[in-house]
Order: sequence, then structure tokens, then C-alpha cells
Amino acid sequence: MDNTRIFKISFAGVYPLYIQKAEKKGRTKAEVDTIIYWLTSYDEHTLKQQIEDKVNLEVFFAQAPKINPNASKITGVICGYRVEEIEDKLMQQIRYLDKLVDELAKGRAMEKILRD
Repeated sequence: MDNTRIFKISFAGVYPLYIQKAEKKGRTKAEVDTIIYWLTSYDEHTLKQQIEDKVNLEVFFAQAPKINPNASKITGVICGYRVEEIEDKLMQQIRYLDKLVDELAKGRAMEKILRD
């Protein structure tokens, strides 16, 4: 898998896609934001700044205040890969976010998505 191409994708480009995926299934932008806050420790202001700065996924995760220590509890398959088995840390973090948004779109309860 050529990770470098994925790492260079703009977070501002994928963020609306996360929201669109959630909203198609009756979920909200606020719920997507809650997931991002939980995973990365960004807050409303810092997330907005990352979007305005059009940072790529590599920078987005590198600048995240803190990845939630419970992120390792995220398991399952996304894009054909088991997230718990992805060796590249950055790719794993990207797939964690993909997996959480996927669970949201599938109707999973927020308290189960946010593994606290």
C-alpha cells in the first residue's frame, strides 16, 4: 500500500466527506466533530484552524494535541484492513478515524463509538 499518497490528502478535503457520510444516515456534523475531538483532542477552535490551514492528514495527526489512549480499543475492518493490525502508526490513526465515522454512519450509539 502506498501510504505517502494518502498522507498528503488534505484534511479539509476529507472532512466534508465524513460529514456527508454521517448526514446521509441521519447523523450530524456535531457528532462527527465529537468523534474527531475524542480521537485527536482537538477542540472546536483548533479543528477549525486545521481546516482553514488546509493541512494534510500527516500534519493533522502530527499536530493533534493527543491521540486518545483508548484509540487502541478500536478494532475491526476498514478498507480491507484490520485497524488493530496496521503497523504504520499514522495510517492506523487515519483508519481509526475512518472506522469511527463508519460506525457513526451505521447507527452505532455514541457511547459505544467513544471507547472510554
